[in-house]
Amino acid sequence: MAMRFDGKLNRLQQELPEGLLADAAWMEAQGYSSALRSQYVRAGWLESPARRVYRRSRSPLTWQQVVVSLQTVLDLPLVVGGRTALEQQGYAHYLPAAMREVHLYGPTHPPTWLASLPLDLAFRWHNSLRLFPGDVDASPESSPVMVSTGGLTLPVRYSSKERAVLELLDELPERESFQQVDALMEGLSDLGPRRLQTLLEACTSVKVKRLFLFFASRHGHAWLARLDTSRVNLGAGKRVLVKGGKLDPRYNITVPPEFGAH
Repeated sequence: MAMRFDGKLNRLQQELPEGLLADAAWMEAQGYSSALRSQYVRAGWLESPARRVYRRSRSPLTWQQVVVSLQTVLDLPLVVGGRTALEQQGYAHYLPAAMREVHLYGPTHPPTWLASLPLDLAFRWHNSLRLFPGDVDASPESSPVMVSTGGLTLPVRYSSKERAVLELLDELPERESFQQVDALMEGLSDLGPRRLQTLLEACTSVKVKRLFLFFASRHGHAWLARLDTSRVNLGAGKRVLVKGGKLDPRYNITVPPEFGAH
């Protein structure tokens, strides 16, 4: 029994990198029963940071380890997107410094136990199919950011900056401000027009597409001239985004009065 016990523990050390998370369903699928998991926890070989969630580590848990666990161990189709992707790709100076949320995008809801993890931030899930029903961007992530954990270097997948901007604009005006997005858009002189074209044609949110073109026109980015906006469906009629705002006649959206002329 001791040999079987040690053999399974050795296999777990190979299958679950130190610091990463696995839930009970994954453990069961790999042959680790509830009784065996409890024995490992009592012996200190596993810790349980949330109910029915396990990891091999006594170091503090990081949100990057959580995301790598979702993407790599549990093989879930989730990427870090929107505000978080832009912050992690070097645009944090345009956004508030305090990081309180990690924005995850994907077609399926992440595990509910994310809310129970001992972290001082929250994970916020967005259904990626709402903006991109066909999931057109087959490789939505940018160059993955590498994270070191337990002696391994593993990738965290992010939305590209082009896609992340569109995801962020979907938060306007309820959860993001025009002023912050305006400052961010002013600095995005390096977006790729080819990827933007594909994303804009696939995006189903009229609001997001109009806002994107509004801010791009406002700042006169060179890549805007390389977009074929005649192929982008901007819908019809006005979109009232700001009560008491000023109507932008080109894109038929209301914006704060100070953004009315560009």
